[in-house]
Amino acid sequence: MIDFVCFPQKVLVRGQSRQCEGAVSDSMEEDAKNSMNAPSTWQTTPLRSKVIFLLAVFFVFVGIQFANDVISLGRENTVRFAITAVVSGLFAVAYAVTGIILRGKFWKAFLPMFAVHFSVMLLLANRLPDAPAATAPLTAAGIEHLHGRIALDGVAIIICICLGYAGFVIVSISEGRRYLKTQLEKASLESEMGAAREVQRVMVPEVLPAVSGYAIESVYKPAAEVGGDFFQVIPVKSGRTLVVIGDVSGKGLRAAMIVSMIVGILRTLSEFTEDPAEILAELNRRNCGRGDGAFATCLVLRLDEDGRVVLANAGHLPPYLNGAEIPFAGSMPLGLVESAVYADTSLEMRAGDRAVLLTDGIAEARNGRGELLGFPRVESLLREGASARSIAEIAERHGQEDDITVISIARRA
Repeated sequence: MIDFVCFPQKVLVRGQSRQCEGAVSDSMEEDAKNSMNAPSTWQTTPLRSKVIFLLAVFFVFVGIQFANDVISLGRENTVRFAITAVVSGLFAVAYAVTGIILRGKFWKAFLPMFAVHFSVMLLLANRLPDAPAATAPLTAAGIEHLHGRIALDGVAIIICICLGYAGFVIVSISEGRRYLKTQLEKASLESEMGAAREVQRVMVPEVLPAVSGYAIESVYKPAAEVGGDFFQVIPVKSGRTLVVIGDVSGKGLRAAMIVSMIVGILRTLSEFTEDPAEILAELNRRNCGRGDGAFATCLVLRLDEDGRVVLANAGHLPPYLNGAEIPFAGSMPLGLVESAVYADTSLEMRAGDRAVLLTDGIAEARNGRGELLGFPRVESLLREGASARSIAEIAERHGQEDDITVISIARRA
């Protein structure tokens, strides 16, 4: 019977430990939907800027109606003119909003909206027709009325244009400042991420040290710019070698900082003890309360020149020896419980034996149909003798969603 405990982002298994393939969250599907429906610029624009922009559009098109009234020499029915000006401004706002939201599909809404607009204007023209054109010379009173109407139109045009122009200028300045602020924040974040990548480049060895009696191969493929997986190959004073693999919950800059802290502590501890269980216990003690709720799984191996291997596990996936999973008792990840206890397990590696350490990004690779690569497939690859690189490439092609790390340790003759 498999007894398991669920932690955030991980499913840690006691007994014949492995991560549960069945514990698949629907959040992955939600993330896919969210990425397809990423917010547009309009959606992220502050409400104040939206309102000012639409008011500017409204006043510009109302101003056009006043200009039309000048062209018609004020013959349009006063009530109809007022209604037409407001209707034209409101439909202009509707056209603007529709075009911004629908973009290339604007025509789908434009055609019915235009039909409604045209129908409303036609109805107003029928119900409230223009005054008939004067056939006799204007009287003094008529000239005075026309002069007042055109003067009103002129003043209204100036006011509408000024309001519209002012609105566009205000929105341009506001959005320009917001864009500049966003770019500065982006540049700052990219700078921080660059520093984190540089830190991680140091924390994940590019060239492995030679280990007497063993051939070690490693592959590391982060899912994001900065990953949460880590590994180290550390020669110690006695001539033995420590091999460490782990996975910090989460990704990005925060995970990279936790990784750098763990690796720094790990290298310091390796100067004082070579016992895997003691190393994990001290790593756990120093990380408790420092990760703001984050935790890390970790597996430590000590390779002796004579083929003896001592292992200790802190909630990580168990390693495989010649394609078979090495059994481990349940254990707590680092950083959760300060009193957690870890135990050593010993085994012998003979010439030709191969141990493989990996992170959950391998089995959790997911294709477009939502199918996991899965542990049975991983174990089959290991029994077939697949190299660390080929396993990582298969997982990546299947559909990488998490960091991928594989370490192969082969015993030489």
